[in-house]
Amino acid sequence: MNGLLNLGHHGLNTFEQVAVVLVLVVAFIALGYAWILRGIVMKKDKGTPKMQEVWNAIRVGADSYLARQLKSILPTIVVLTVALFFSVFVVKPSEQASLEFPNNTVWIIAIGRSIAFIVGATFSLLVGQLGMRMAIQANVRASSAARRSLNESLSIAYYAGTVTGMLTDGLGLLGGTIIFIIFGKASPDALLGFGLGGTLIASSCASAAVSLPKPQMSARTWLVK
Repeated sequence: MNGLLNLGHHGLNTFEQVAVVLVLVVAFIALGYAWILRGIVMKKDKGTPKMQEVWNAIRVGADSYLARQLKSILPTIVVLTVALFFSVFVVKPSEQASLEFPNNTVWIIAIGRSIAFIVGATFSLLVGQLGMRMAIQANVRASSAARRSLNESLSIAYYAGTVTGMLTDGLGLLGGTIIFIIFGKASPDALLGFGLGGTLIASSCASAAVSLPKPQMSARTWLVK
């Protein structure tokens, strides 16, 4: 086990090392389950030509919205990455970080926290972008299924929502566990960046969703034309 993940130097016993491996397995299971559910949804029919015409207009609007949202958030990620790098010079790393990395502690934590922030922000953006695209793909398929069976329509909607949930859980566990494997007892110093990246970008996406034009509005404009 020590040879697999090299966790022995973090002071973990055998049970704790096995637990870390199991968490990684759960993360990959969640991501795999999300992929399976996506495949199930995408195999469903998209209904009549008129339904597909309306759906395609919504899809075009959603793609435009997501592209603009991404363009708005990227500068914020750059600024916050720099801020987190220099944050360790304001608030010194924890005692555990000093014990884990006795040499160049400040620089290691500064770099680790910045990279963790970028990873957390990237994962959050992935969940938002892929989740919305999955919702758009599921909408027309759920509408088409509703003509045949309410249960089938609800199942498609449930699967699409679960894809986003499994992505959130899987990527969160994956990122947090990898940081723990690398930083050991000093992981809270780096996880600060990972958690901040995930929550701030999610909040920024929510704010952008209020201020930016909605896909439905773009679709309505397209249909009027």
